[in-house]
Amino acid sequence: MNNFNLHIPTQLYFGKDQHKELSRLIPANSKILLLYGGGSIKHNGIYEQVIGELSSFDVIEFGGIEANPQYTTLSKALEVIKLNEINFLLAVGGGSVIDGTKFLASAALYEGEHPWDILEKGLRTEIGLPFGTVLTLPATGSEMNSGAVISRKETGQKLAMGGPGLFPVFSIADPTVVASLPKRQLANGIVDAFTHVMEQYMTYPTSATLQDRISEGILSTLIEIAPEVMSTPENFELAANFMWCCNMALNGIIQKGVPTDWSIHAIGHEITAAYGIDHARTLAIVLPSMYRYKLEKKELKLAQYGRRVLGLTGDDRKVAEQAIDQTEDFFRSLGIGTKLSDYDVDNASAFPQSCVTSMEKQRTIILGEHKDIRSKDVKSILEAAI
Repeated sequence: MNNFNLHIPTQLYFGKDQHKELSRLIPANSKILLLYGGGSIKHNGIYEQVIGELSSFDVIEFGGIEANPQYTTLSKALEVIKLNEINFLLAVGGGSVIDGTKFLASAALYEGEHPWDILEKGLRTEIGLPFGTVLTLPATGSEMNSGAVISRKETGQKLAMGGPGLFPVFSIADPTVVASLPKRQLANGIVDAFTHVMEQYMTYPTSATLQDRISEGILSTLIEIAPEVMSTPENFELAANFMWCCNMALNGIIQKGVPTDWSIHAIGHEITAAYGIDHARTLAIVLPSMYRYKLEKKELKLAQYGRRVLGLTGDDRKVAEQAIDQTEDFFRSLGIGTKLSDYDVDNASAFPQSCVTSMEKQRTIILGEHKDIRSKDVKSILEAAI
């Protein structure tokens, strides 16, 4: 097992009616910017719950943060923060709203001229403006980690950022919100969490036995509850297990002491930047193709996954191949396409090369747990995913 440092400072308040803790969790005399997305919180009762707990605070609202948070939109929110001397941010939404809030937490204290440099130059945020979250959509685990991904449409970029200054001070996670989510978002959340685990687990066998077993437990649980979550999201116990899986998938615990991959995400971000396809669906496009392409290097771990999670039997190669097929079938059972051709895109055949060109403009392509995925490999993986 590799050396590691684990620090998760976020206080998580999980369960029914935890929004009632808000007034106690936010420092007195805070001037709050309340951030949200397309306005669904004003139709499902969450907005009223939150506002009701903030009656003693000075609150300014900023809505309209996109599903893939855009730098242009966040720049407007940044102006609001500076103009009104905001000193606390509250994200009410899913991973995109929380990611956008993390960017603002960093940019609000950034002394440089261009806040986009935080992303483009990969600047680590050591200290950010304090913020909390009220989770409305389980998927990304952003409510309990320090990472974020921001898009910039005009340049076709989708870049990651992070640092210890970007952990939420607190996060409120009430599984009852799952009941109001459309099936598309439920399916996306399941695949997003599932792939987060796979990026940290599907590398090669190590001595980190507990991390493997925790990862396999999350994967098994998601497969087990997925059909029922999709059909009866109002079932609190199912919703709670779903929300906790999404959190555990990316709160930092299962990645400690083990090699990780993240090449699927790196390529998936480029698909979203080019076509606007939902993040989770880009992961579903890349994952099967990636694992088939890297079958030799990932065979032993794929076989372990196939046996422990999927209950497959046979020799390593057979189980590994069947594991990929069954994972792809699992995604499809949720109504999620696993080929680029499943989506309404233009010039799909030209995308593999344009994707490589775009990635090379940002930095040299060196991906995977072995750092052996280069430009030609990305092109081949995407060609097989068309």
